[in-house]
Amino acid sequence: MPVTLRRRLDELRHPLLRLHRVLLDDERAAYERAHGRISAGELLQLLLSHPQFSWLRAISELVVQIDEMLESKEAGAAASADDLLKAARSLLLSATSESEFAKKYHDALQRLPDAVLAHRETTVILSNA
Repeated sequence: MPVTLRRRLDELRHPLLRLHRVLLDDERAAYERAHGRISAGELLQLLLSHPQFSWLRAISELVVQIDEMLESKEAGAAASADDLLKAARSLLLSATSESEFAKKYHDALQRLPDAVLAHRETTVILSNA
């Protein structure tokens, strides 16, 4: 994979993780208001299997794919890296989508200044990709 593409994926990974953290913290707070405090282990289980957290899995999976790509030594990694950048653009910039992710993400951007900041940082990287 070309160095510039590897750098772009690495640059995307960090704000994407921040965005995921902000959204996860918000979803955790909503869950805890309804069900009481939860541990970090319980949060992980909820993220993996609870319907309330399912919309966040799209970002989780994207981060995992980026990590795998950054560790990859495969010859076709450049094409796959481009696909990841396209997937990130589609996920975060699809204003017309009616998916559960798009709806909840849009709502979060309306309520959470930290999500807006992380979104902006992520989209700057994606627009340069």
